[in-house]
Amino acid sequence: MTFAHDITRRRLLTQALATSVLATTGGLALAQKPTTGRVLRVGHQKGWLSILKGRGTLEKELAPLGVTVTWTEFNAGPVQLEALNVGAIDFGDVGEAPPIFAQAAGAPLVYAGATVPRPKLEAIIVPKDSPIKTIADLKGKRVAYNKGSNVQYFLVKLLEKHGLQYSDVQSVFLPPPDARAAFQKGAIDAWIIWDPFLASAQKTLDARLLADASGVVSNRAYYFTSRDFASRNTDVLKIAIRQINDIDTWASKNKAAAAAELSAVLGLDKGITELYLNRSEFGTAPVNSAILAEQQKIADTFFELKLIPKKLNLLHAAPVDLG
Repeated sequence: MTFAHDITRRRLLTQALATSVLATTGGLALAQKPTTGRVLRVGHQKGWLSILKGRGTLEKELAPLGVTVTWTEFNAGPVQLEALNVGAIDFGDVGEAPPIFAQAAGAPLVYAGATVPRPKLEAIIVPKDSPIKTIADLKGKRVAYNKGSNVQYFLVKLLEKHGLQYSDVQSVFLPPPDARAAFQKGAIDAWIIWDPFLASAQKTLDARLLADASGVVSNRAYYFTSRDFASRNTDVLKIAIRQINDIDTWASKNKAAAAAELSAVLGLDKGITELYLNRSEFGTAPVNSAILAEQQKIADTFFELKLIPKKLNLLHAAPVDLG
């Protein structure tokens, strides 16, 4: 990619981001900050942060510190990370892979928090009557997944575990909605996907689970911030991570109520969110060196696959003293 092409891409992404923020905030200027006091600008996808927003508890706890909170909803992690890169948000939620691509592109992000491992929330599925019975049967088959996502890493490690190479399958790069359509039509042989798309496919397409990520990869979710924001707002980040963990703790003890609340947020049938939550693990905490080592392995794998242009060193990619 030439420098000119990169500049054009960033301009288009920034314009798209501005449109998203304007639509969400009803016309507020991109990256607008209050003239006094501190602000935590949260970017989020539909999910647990949406529930935290609805409850208003983060605002209440931060108010005595003179901190206000703004919220902007995005439809994907990479767009959130671009928002961080252009200074539009300070905090957000994302899967394992998008931060690595952002860091490879020079984004100033650091990892503020991470969930516990949740390997059952991503899996490879096949049609109910598919002749594919084992991972070995995938050799030469058309496997769909979102390129550059956590499930791509899962696929690499799953094949490796069963004596296959990444090149032994035909990769079909499709975002979840397109992959679902291809799965329904029989245009692909298998689909690697995460919840709640996974639960939806099982419930509405009668998909058969071939293997989840148990014993293969961790599949954590991450909460990110910028290095600059982290250096000036450690107290704010501690509170945000603790509040997210409070939601996790509540959900683990009230799965039926959590499924109902999450189904309303996601616009999905409660049966789908119940399946999703009943196989989930719960808990969020600040990032430590062991978790960063997991991310380092993913980054190294993506570099070996030539998905990122340079090797990364993630040893210092966490704010200090968030424990």
